Amino acid sequence: MIRLLVNFLIFLGSSAIGLLVAWLILRPELSVRPSGFITAVLILAVAQAVLAPFFAKMASRYAGAFLGGVGLLSTLAALLLATLLTGSGGLNISGVGTWIAATVIVWLATALASVALPVLLVKKKAGAQ
Repeated sequence: MIRLLVNFLIFLGSSAIGLLVAWLILRPELSVRPSGFITAVLILAVAQAVLAPFFAKMASRYAGAFLGGVGLLSTLAALLLATLLTGSGGLNISGVGTWIAATVIVWLATALASVALPVLLVKKKAGAQ
């Protein structure tokens, strides 16, 4: 149970980092209001956690060649959900190019943070003992 909680917290942290990096690179076409940031991160993290396995299953069943794009597809879907559910007070993305760039940036930053955060936490925990 603790491991599941830690994994979810890492996933939340990596989603926050991904969204922050996309905002830093793509603003003003991508805007995140402080009041909607936490909501957008929660939606993004939960949506990716739910959608990635679904898309992976569909891709492996019907189109194995697309299996590599599952992360990008689930990130795009999660960004769309976060944008729709946070409304104008949260996450806003304008333009097709910005949607594509945001998807790639959030996916890449989230993937890198998902690898780096556990390493940093384990290193910090080992140093404390």
